[in-house]
Amino acid sequence: MNGHHKHTHASERTEHKPEPSLRGTFASVLVVGLFLVISWVAVFLLFISRQ
Repeated sequence: MNGHHKHTHASERTEHKPEPSLRGTFASVLVVGLFLVISWVAVFLLFISRQ
């Protein structure tokens, strides 16, 4: 009975709030990923050109 009470209590605390827009987060991740790829390619090309 105690386990069932905990489950009921936890579901009562959960509120259905509207999800925040993650568009800015997605854009930031894309920018950081693009920066990493460009940096890696630049260093790779520098390494290849010096051999």
